[in-house]
Amino acid sequence: MLSDKVKLTSKDILEKEFKTAMRGYKPEDVDKFLDLIIKDYETFHTEIEELQHENLKLRKELEESNNKRPQAASQPAGTTNFDILKRLSNLEKHVFGSKLYD
Repeated sequence: MLSDKVKLTSKDILEKEFKTAMRGYKPEDVDKFLDLIIKDYETFHTEIEELQHENLKLRKELEESNNKRPQAASQPAGTTNFDILKRLSNLEKHVFGSKLYD
């Protein structure tokens, strides 16, 4: 997955040869800098792999959690919260009578 997107590996950087010129860079400085880049590449690669594994694990946990959760009972067609509140109010009036509103 990651190898399809990344063009250079730490090995590619390590094995890269540069031609020397009369007024070129110091090879020692280039090598030191490339060593730093190699370490960063290895760190990034390791971190990406860990995050991909964690992401996969969390997706599986979420899927399992969704499968275990009971499905909420849906309201019958045409029933709204207003209807439920009205029925509840009528029930209160029937049970408690006028004492509730005094």
